[in-house]
Amino acid sequence: MFAVTILGNNSALPTLDRHPTAQVVTCNDSLLLVDCGEGTQVQIARYKIRRSRLKYIFISHLHGDHYFGLIGLINTLSLLGRQDPLYLFGPPELEQILKLQMESAATTLQFEMHFTALLPENQGIIVNDKDLQVSFFATRHRIPCYGFVFDMQKRKRRIVPEQARAYEIPAAYFSQLAEGADYQRKDGVLVKNDWVTLPPAPGKKYVYCADTMYTEELLPHVHQADLVYHETTYLHNLAERAAERYHSTSVQAATLAAKGAAKRLIIGHFSSKYTELAAFLEECRPVFPNTDLALEGATYII
Repeated sequence: MFAVTILGNNSALPTLDRHPTAQVVTCNDSLLLVDCGEGTQVQIARYKIRRSRLKYIFISHLHGDHYFGLIGLINTLSLLGRQDPLYLFGPPELEQILKLQMESAATTLQFEMHFTALLPENQGIIVNDKDLQVSFFATRHRIPCYGFVFDMQKRKRRIVPEQARAYEIPAAYFSQLAEGADYQRKDGVLVKNDWVTLPPAPGKKYVYCADTMYTEELLPHVHQADLVYHETTYLHNLAERAAERYHSTSVQAATLAAKGAAKRLIIGHFSSKYTELAAFLEECRPVFPNTDLALEGATYII
């Protein structure tokens, strides 16, 4: 299972029906939270996200609409008796912000929280967990800001049962075949792994482009991604305002997806000035047809 569930799709100002940025990436049994705007824990409850499976949190930057919900969520996890470690990634200042908040309230967490600072000189892989690899990259925003690449790679080989049985390999050994092992038969014959297995299934790639102005520096990261999330704070008639505020427009997001040969695009981070969102699709789809709105509560299978 590899999917993205949208918890919040608005920019700085929440509205009655749209919330600040937050989304959950599901990777098999693990949940990864990407950004944590105000009200995220309420959205987690609303959409029945299992908090106990939350393992990693990634904060792209320190504008409030991307992390003001974090301390509340962390406190709730502790009050609910969480014991499993939580792994948090974000700008270095975030660690001190959380420390001050917890010290001021005399809060002692019931679980270990491991913080990793995101620094421009360390761009690259930050998580290797079973089939999942996560890396980060810099975007172009008013303050240091980072996007994330989620690569789900099937590392186990695919067994061809008919071939395995033909070589008299017992089913109890299949798990070792999937890990790449050869099989030594009792009669001395060595059965090579690639005689009875196929290479792992192709991997899948999800790219989260956090707040950013339009820049083709992001193309290497979105290249041939199965799914890309890109901010579209404004419609394209406000391209000048978008550039001044280091944000992107609908057409710019679609252009990046097209130039990056992505397979699918979802757009979000809408300005609260817009009450209707259909116009965003109307501008994106002529440039990149496979575009959808990042709708709250919707899950997008990668």
